[in-house]
Amino acid sequence: MEKPASLLQVNKLSIRFRHENAWLYAVQDVSFAVERGETLGIVGESGSGKSVSSLAVMRLLPTKQSKIEVDSIYFYGEAAHSWNDEQMRQARGSKMAMIFQEPMTSLNPVLRCGYQVAEAILTHQKTTKKQAKAKVLELFRKVKLPRPEQHFRAYPHQLSGGQKQRVMIAMAIANEPELLIADEPTTALDVTVQKEILLLLKELQQQTGMGMIFISHDLAVIADIADKVAVMHKGKIVESGTVQDVLGNPQHPYTRGLLACRPPLDTRLSRLPVVREFLENKWPGGLPEMLAELNVPQNDRAKAHELLYAQEPVMKVENLRTWFPVQKGFFSREKAYVKAVDDISFEVFPGETLGLVGESGCGKTTLGRSILRLQEPTDGIVSYKGVVVNKLDKKQLRDFCKQLQIVFQDPYSSLNPRIAIGEAIMEPMKVHGLNGNASQRKQKVFELLEQVGLEESHFRRYPHEFSGGQRQRVCIARALAVNPELVICDEPVSALDVSVQAQVLNLLNRLKKEYGFTYIFISHDLSVVRYMSDRILVMNNGKMEELAEADLLYKNPQSDYSKKLIDAIPAKAFK
Repeated sequence: MEKPASLLQVNKLSIRFRHENAWLYAVQDVSFAVERGETLGIVGESGSGKSVSSLAVMRLLPTKQSKIEVDSIYFYGEAAHSWNDEQMRQARGSKMAMIFQEPMTSLNPVLRCGYQVAEAILTHQKTTKKQAKAKVLELFRKVKLPRPEQHFRAYPHQLSGGQKQRVMIAMAIANEPELLIADEPTTALDVTVQKEILLLLKELQQQTGMGMIFISHDLAVIADIADKVAVMHKGKIVESGTVQDVLGNPQHPYTRGLLACRPPLDTRLSRLPVVREFLENKWPGGLPEMLAELNVPQNDRAKAHELLYAQEPVMKVENLRTWFPVQKGFFSREKAYVKAVDDISFEVFPGETLGLVGESGCGKTTLGRSILRLQEPTDGIVSYKGVVVNKLDKKQLRDFCKQLQIVFQDPYSSLNPRIAIGEAIMEPMKVHGLNGNASQRKQKVFELLEQVGLEESHFRRYPHEFSGGQRQRVCIARALAVNPELVICDEPVSALDVSVQAQVLNLLNRLKKEYGFTYIFISHDLSVVRYMSDRILVMNNGKMEELAEADLLYKNPQSDYSKKLIDAIPAKAFK
């Protein structure tokens, strides 16, 4: 039998995991190949099997909880499926390497970043510690970390998300692997940082000629970086081919659904389509039929805005500042300040969705928390319906907060893991004395669960028993429990699959219509903010760059920073 010429060739890979007393398939009969200098994009929702397929190739799955069945895995013509543990260990890190999805959990929090990268070099290369350090500093410069010496000595918690991801990339390429597997390396990162990392990976590939598997749930990102694409659904590859063929003319309804559920940039829809509708063949005419049905005429939006902005504003933020003191030096008494929010002023109108957009660290989350006094502002005025929020005492503020609620970015950390979700939703009702007795409150929770697309049977389940999208629905239900008028949504969909993201965004818009909510919607993703918002406020370094109607800002941004954010949206040509 002639050996395959591909860098990597996987034939009929199946993976099973132990569930109670049974072994259930997570991946079935998956085959793919990667050539040298080529990028294969594997795309699909969470649970589709894309990450575990790559972990199986690297032989990183737990042996007691998983079973791998494969006809063959060839790496540069060698039968990698026959390698013993020592051969596989030698190959990992030197011949093949992996960038994991979450750099904070992949890096050791008690070891300096430079040491961790140097360790990978010392394990696979005959070199001294001094030479390894020099190589690490060179790698840090290659991945464009701004201060290599400082980052060498830094601990992971001292770096931003994008910087940690660059450290992981440096570690993965330290031994110049022939195959690099990048597992969701840009999920939940700013669009600008994401663009930089995609460009960096392309540049490294051109320099070394390595093959790459790039795993993502976002087809727009895949369109930017991949040569070939394999679409996975429920453990199987449902469609594969070149990026141009698959994304330009998708054949499988699942692929069409993934393409359609991302907020479009050139039109405005009444709601986002979801994958299920394409699997059920709701639009036999495909994307043109769907767009014709859901398109919102520009005149309708203009008329709605005319009525919206004829009202008196419901909230006024005037010259708001939130500064954090930092000590200049260990022996210095002089203090400097991080100006997280620096002299911001704007108004919010009843029934409006005001988008707040900017990179991580621009101050948008601090602004949202300062409005609710979860973070006490340093200066300025926040007034809601004529009530100056800054001047309320603790009791007045607690009563007042029934009207203003927040949905946090990470639903898992904002829910108590030891409290069932029904009790978590009921808790704010008890605090504010709403909805009668315990029985009536429980009935209200059932109604709220139904409103957000969950079931009564979920009442006694705990947060870990839900998916990310379901947990976010629980957080939305908890915010609704006190009948608020204004809801601040802080990055509510940043880490969700595009299909689940579409469902949550549709839910927020439906609830807005039913209850007459006003939203402040915070995100780093300008395509999502544009879809959700009436107006967008762009923030940079604590200051307001510009404030404009959402479509107008996208088509004609006034500031260079806004232009940079828009240019960083992945695959703009593929919209």
